[in-house]
Amino acid sequence: MPRKKVKKKKKAKAQSVKVKRRKKIKAATPDLGGRPTKYRVSLNDLVYKLCLLGATDENIAECLNIAESTLNDWKHKHLGFSEAIKKGKLQADGCVAQALFHRACGYTHPEVKVFCNDGDIVTYDTFKHYPPDTGACFIWLKNRAGWKDKQEHEHGIAKETIDLLRMIDGTSKGKLPDKSEEKNAG
Repeated sequence: MPRKKVKKKKKAKAQSVKVKRRKKIKAATPDLGGRPTKYRVSLNDLVYKLCLLGATDENIAECLNIAESTLNDWKHKHLGFSEAIKKGKLQADGCVAQALFHRACGYTHPEVKVFCNDGDIVTYDTFKHYPPDTGACFIWLKNRAGWKDKQEHEHGIAKETIDLLRMIDGTSKGKLPDKSEEKNAG
């Protein structure tokens, strides 16, 4: 009988070691259920270049053949992927802002003009000037200085004005006289 007890103890000990190993493996690896991910580190460079071209998150997801929610998950799970998108969008926005600034302020750039003079091709180096553009100025000031597209106007009589009119008219706390009452009185 003592032999059976020893075998049972060894068997129980071996099972507990297996369970501990399984727990360690489970803790070290993420949930392996479901479809394998399409994410690869090589996609970081691709999304960076797409962002430089002005791609939105919707465009990127469509290009990668994934849902936009999957793209958002990848941005949360993979730091390099998220950084590539941020870096690409920031650089593209900077280029556009610089171009808008030059357009708003006006700028000059070198230009080569080509002429045909009696069958001979003649080139002439010159500078082309673009004057400031008011539309670009407005967009720049709207985005950078807090300008608004429309101004809010309140159409009505302020309470102070109503009180002043009542004092002049001699009515207190009552309604202002209607125009029809003014016609009847006069």
